[in-house]
Amino acid sequence: MRRILALSACLAAGFASATFAGAFADDTPRDRASVSDRGLIDLSYPFNDETIYWPTARKFKLTKVAEGETEGGYFYAANDFEAAEHGGTHLDAPVHFSRGGDTADEIPLRRLVGKAIVVDVSKRALADPDYLISIADLRGWERRYGRISRRTIVLLHTGFGRYWPDAERYLGTAERGEQAVPKLHFPGLSEQAAAWLVDKRSVKAVGIDTASIDRGQSTDFLAHRTLGAANVPVFENVAHSAQLPARGFSVVALPMKIEGGSGGPLRLIGMLRR
Repeated sequence: MRRILALSACLAAGFASATFAGAFADDTPRDRASVSDRGLIDLSYPFNDETIYWPTARKFKLTKVAEGETEGGYFYAANDFEAAEHGGTHLDAPVHFSRGGDTADEIPLRRLVGKAIVVDVSKRALADPDYLISIADLRGWERRYGRISRRTIVLLHTGFGRYWPDAERYLGTAERGEQAVPKLHFPGLSEQAAAWLVDKRSVKAVGIDTASIDRGQSTDFLAHRTLGAANVPVFENVAHSAQLPARGFSVVALPMKIEGGSGGPLRLIGMLRR
């Protein structure tokens, strides 16, 4: 029996390795940068001059340090960059809204990798920029696809990704500064739905294709606070979630490991199961 189990494990590992290796076989630089590549979906936006940040946050800046041939006869390129933790596709660590919550470097890897689902509320959210995703939306997904399993990563698809990088449409305003914050309009997760995901489904993490897990008009950030208190990390400005199925895929979330950080830039990957 032990030999059979060992053989099965080896075969499974070999199959997984072959599938994963196949995803990168014969790739080119263009392939690696594509949104979808052999079962891998890039769920992150590039960081550049167009990257959307909260109106009060410092935007991304890349400064060229070197680019060209050296005296030694070889090419060399290097840059400096600066940015706020929270902007573009990024992580909200639990400590962002919860004293004593995990910082960016403390989040267990098991919370950042695992099976995932997409809850599509785009029809309602695109019709109402201030839409609050409810428990009814989550239960509606379950009626169609089955109960959300424990330790699932839940991605919320509002459809607002179609507006990126147009800040006017994506955020509700292109203005910058404190005076712009009351003008923000985009969907988010309700406090009740956040609590339900934590208490009833014990989710690993929650992501959304908007600038915040709380809607733009929020002033109390209850979804952030609820998830943070449960040490549930949040992924914001998730890209290309429309390309994901409702279920049958996994997510790998690789945030910058900033010691003591409240968040940071995030490379987010969807892996379709075969």
